Amino acid sequence: MVERSSGRKSCGQGRENIMIRISQLKLPVDHTPDALEKKICQQLKIKKEELSSWKIVRRSLDARKKPDLKFVYVVDVDTPKERKILHRMQKVNDKNIMLTNKTEYQFPTGGTEKLKQPPVVIGSGPAGLLCAWALAKAGLRPVVYERGEKASERKKTVDQYWKDGILDPNSNVQFGEGGAGTFSDGKLNTLVKDPVGRHRKVLEIFVQGGAPDHILYEQKPHLGTDQLIGIVTSLREQIEQMGGRFCFTKQVTDLDICDGKICRIQLNRNEWIETQVCIAAVGHSARDTFSMLKRHGIYMEAKSFAVGVRIEHPQKMINLSQYGQPKVKELGAASYKLTHQLENGRGIYSFCMCPGGYVVDASSEKGYLAVNGMSYQARDSRNANSAMIVTVSPQDYVTYGMKYLQQMGEDALAAELDQNPLAGIFFQRDLEQKAYQLHEGRIPVQTYGDFHERKETKAFGEVEPCIRGRYAMSNLREIFPDFLAESLDLGIAACGRKIHGFDRPDAILSGVESRTSSPVRISRNEQMESNVRGFYPCGEGAGYAGGITSAAMDGLRVAEAVCKKYCL
Repeated sequence: MVERSSGRKSCGQGRENIMIRISQLKLPVDHTPDALEKKICQQLKIKKEELSSWKIVRRSLDARKKPDLKFVYVVDVDTPKERKILHRMQKVNDKNIMLTNKTEYQFPTGGTEKLKQPPVVIGSGPAGLLCAWALAKAGLRPVVYERGEKASERKKTVDQYWKDGILDPNSNVQFGEGGAGTFSDGKLNTLVKDPVGRHRKVLEIFVQGGAPDHILYEQKPHLGTDQLIGIVTSLREQIEQMGGRFCFTKQVTDLDICDGKICRIQLNRNEWIETQVCIAAVGHSARDTFSMLKRHGIYMEAKSFAVGVRIEHPQKMINLSQYGQPKVKELGAASYKLTHQLENGRGIYSFCMCPGGYVVDASSEKGYLAVNGMSYQARDSRNANSAMIVTVSPQDYVTYGMKYLQQMGEDALAAELDQNPLAGIFFQRDLEQKAYQLHEGRIPVQTYGDFHERKETKAFGEVEPCIRGRYAMSNLREIFPDFLAESLDLGIAACGRKIHGFDRPDAILSGVESRTSSPVRISRNEQMESNVRGFYPCGEGAGYAGGITSAAMDGLRVAEAVCKKYCL
């Protein structure tokens, strides 16, 4: 129920994209399809036949008086009674009814610099995919190079890895068509300010790729990994139909820079491709690529991110806390968002919460182990899980990354770590290596009660893990430095005062959650280029996004910059 029309044309002013917007329309969550239209007419004091058309702009949940749950709607309306309605509303000073001018996304054109070769896009995650879509739409025929496999083949590879633990370092949860988001909850909400309509455009493109219409108006839309596989495949096919091209199992292993400009890229260490424009949408786990870029003098810096654990609870417990009842058919599995400021100055917060989801082995390097969360569209597993993570900074990287480098015999690197933009990667590797070594690559899991009491878990309680991948009972404190372990312990206990049972002793922790965002930021100017002309850092891996939607929006932003300058 996105839009309805009576088939009648408005007799209003004929102003394009200007409609009446009604806010704060509240209805029970189990309301009938016709109830919203009836509510609109009541609010505007018009007859049904005077309602030309209407559409939902946003739908959110009001759970402040649970278990009495309400949907809250924002609706745009077209009616020939526009003038009378607005005049009446002005008299009573009703701020929930006003005129609105819809912002339509406008993709820029007009580039005049002729390209000898089509632009190259490295990576087919949301940033690379949406960038390629926009470039193809503009007629620039982009070529996308992806180190991993097509989504359908990638799923088979990942499923097999979860069974046997044999990792493909180029096609896994982090790498391959769709990027890391393909094996996630598929959240599409973002906090990025968007005055030009990129967010809406991204959602519309996803709908064109097969996503359900309701993502256009839900406050917290999600797709689920099972839907994402089909959507990214569909978008790739659209790009190909518009003249773009995809090359899978092709890793960009080197660059050739001529007079400060990108001129060639190397594929799989043996093939060189000429290009004038290279968009680097490599994702937050492309550590080998970051090292290669550093070697070429591409400006980048270490940035803060966050690390911690996955925590699992019974989904019924979360539903009861958020809804006031264990199940609501119209709403599905409940989510939460938690933050807490610790006395030690650290902040802890939930991240990438997966209602009715699974903890997954998200490793991408042999000998290192990382976890993430994933949900299917139905969100129907028995557990809810979320990352509980603590912010870490470049100062932490120097202290703890140095120990890792010294253990690896890299004393020279350790000595200058405070000047190394890749310091955060060494910090990640230290934690991930310890996690891997605890049980030869099996995900270490522990009850929160045992974590608090500093002892290895020997048995689960009422909560049993929902995990994709091999796991083993463990003591997670053997992974983390003391400040992180204590911050996690205190933070989870504090969250137990916000959600009853959050700190229950049998809640299950899994580690290590270390891929929350990129540990580096690749510098770019107002034209979206790095210090190497023609080289465009893009998306989450470059440090300009955090999630599927914001990465996709950044992909559009970079495509705009390219099309303002170049033509084919």
